[in-house]
Amino acid sequence: MLDKYLIEHCSPTLASLKTANLFSMNIGAETDFQAQIDRLNDGLKSKGIVLMVLKKEGNRALVYVCRKSYLQEDLNRPGVASFMKKYGYESTDADKAIETLAKRLKNIDDFPHEIGLFLGYPLGDVIGFIANAGKNSKCSGCWKVYCNECQAIKKFAQFEKCRRVYKEMWQKGKCVSQLAVAV
Repeated sequence: MLDKYLIEHCSPTLASLKTANLFSMNIGAETDFQAQIDRLNDGLKSKGIVLMVLKKEGNRALVYVCRKSYLQEDLNRPGVASFMKKYGYESTDADKAIETLAKRLKNIDDFPHEIGLFLGYPLGDVIGFIANAGKNSKCSGCWKVYCNECQAIKKFAQFEKCRRVYKEMWQKGKCVSQLAVAV
């Protein structure tokens, strides 16, 4: 079941087009959920991809699928460190930042919208989303766009095509680790 979620929600990350994806899933019937996570991590670590459960609440798990090298590049971009400092991130080291994000997900009632940076969204769009409370965007797709609309529309189309192609290949028998691109 987890494999299906990866194909449906994380194909752009598997294809090395996107830093990360995030999805929530019901794990009530998944008695071997952690074993599935471990199996997938074993198959994907050589491709530079890691799966993490950022939050588990009742029968739901919030799963983060990430290329840490891409995340580190994103966190090193101009303006990101000062922006993240406002939300309690003392470091832009990828592992430490993910650890802080997981704590924020567990300890606050309000969703931490800076999570967009962890998904590869442009800083300007994350700032725009927070400043506008999710309203007044130029367009939306994988995220709400406040800055470069043309570039975002192209990316959204690229991600959608990737999902279609990966789903088709997976249905024809390719496994997740075969579909993941090494970088």
